[in-house]
Amino acid sequence: MPVLEAEAPVGRNTHKKLDALISRARKNPPVKVAVAHPCDQVSLESVVAAAKLGLMTPILVGPEKRIREVAEQYDLDISGFEIVNAEYSHESAEKAVALVREGRAEALMKGSLHTDELMAAVVKRDTGLRTSRRISHCFIMDVPDHDQPLIITDAAVNIAPDLTSKVHIVQNAIDLAHALSNNEPRVAILSAMESVNPDVPSTLEAAALCKMADRGQITGAVLDGPLALDNAISPEAAAIKKISSPVAGRASILVVPDLEAGNMLAKSLSFLADADAAGIVLGAKVPIILTSRADEEMARLASCAVAQLLVAARRADTSAAIQ
Repeated sequence: MPVLEAEAPVGRNTHKKLDALISRARKNPPVKVAVAHPCDQVSLESVVAAAKLGLMTPILVGPEKRIREVAEQYDLDISGFEIVNAEYSHESAEKAVALVREGRAEALMKGSLHTDELMAAVVKRDTGLRTSRRISHCFIMDVPDHDQPLIITDAAVNIAPDLTSKVHIVQNAIDLAHALSNNEPRVAILSAMESVNPDVPSTLEAAALCKMADRGQITGAVLDGPLALDNAISPEAAAIKKISSPVAGRASILVVPDLEAGNMLAKSLSFLADADAAGIVLGAKVPIILTSRADEEMARLASCAVAQLLVAARRADTSAAIQ
């Protein structure tokens, strides 16, 4: 039975894959989430809906008077939520990050402030949430007629990542796949072709990443590349081009050459193939829920569910290490 009661979708997407993520996350305890500047209808509605589903226990960080006015205007019950007052959006970001550093929140969520404002607070060297990993973004795409969710990275944070950054981007995506119960992810390093060509730098980086995986510098998945998009996700295309590998035609993670390629790929799937896209930022001390005001409610709730599953996986790892 679907988590959300809604009218039948106009397009082809029945939301089964994202709905399954939400259902799985609801089996775990809610996550304490610092929500930075939820000062409009969409961001506050998302928080209320996620809390009702048991995905999160939110701490609202922003101008208290304005938050309460929005809640009253749109009949949103926030009576059970803690509110940390912050006068301006940049102060909201800084105080939300501080809640994480203090151990009071296990995840961070973007409200109605600009992404740049939130990420500026996240990446501050002394007061932010940096780790040894490069911060990167993943879309989890629910594509109609495709048998599994597709993770696309990085289409939102790293503009033109070098090889070192791509190592982190790939490992972040692999760790995400594990948290989503995909214990054997297949990673396709995308380019415009499937042959290594010295004139096309992305093919050289793809080959290097695959060799690094062979040597244990990237772990937890099977990598192949360079692969063009068709022979990464279509068994028929891979067979026609006589590409034989565990990844070709069966990829669950698509690593794009740069942000422009990733952004176009993700938006093409959303607007031309009726795909849903949950989004999460990885590589910081906690997962960062990065949603857009243009996202449907299902996508926004699925983003919260992904963060919840990441936190649950981290709790399990911590418990196992203690034992």
